[in-house]
Amino acid sequence: MRPMMVGKVHRATVTAADLHYVGSVTVDLDLLDGADILPGQQVDVVDVTNGARLTTYALAGERGSGVVCVNGAAAHLVHPGDVVILIAYALLPDEEARTYSPSVVHVDAANRVVELGGDPGAAVAGVVSGVPGTAPGGAGASPGPSASGAEQHDRLLSSALPWGAR
Repeated sequence: MRPMMVGKVHRATVTAADLHYVGSVTVDLDLLDGADILPGQQVDVVDVTNGARLTTYALAGERGSGVVCVNGAAAHLVHPGDVVILIAYALLPDEEARTYSPSVVHVDAANRVVELGGDPGAAVAGVVSGVPGTAPGGAGASPGPSASGAEQHDRLLSSALPWGAR
């Protein structure tokens, strides 16, 4: 069995954080359904804004509300306005792991679904990338395929950080 990413909500905006709630992350049911994430399912919350990463479980929020509320102790790490990626995993048999397609939800700034897909690495046109000041195909976009991964990494760091890449 292999642990595989099976569902992802990409670049959702945290709408609330409730330190005194008992754990979890409350997510608009439209987003959970689109990513095929069940209430109670384990998810990783990856904070694009500050780099925090934590594991919790999903709770169903009101459908169509756009809610993404981090609850409990995680509220110390993730704050309203932060951009996050929610990732669910499942153990798949080797044969299935090699051929399955995950459920990926891309959202806008109001956490409304803009695209559903199966490619966890695909960018959506017009949606800002993970690096400040860049957008797919726009000014500041990452270097083309001729640049190596290390070169792309260094260029992106140089453009994103005031002190550049080290």
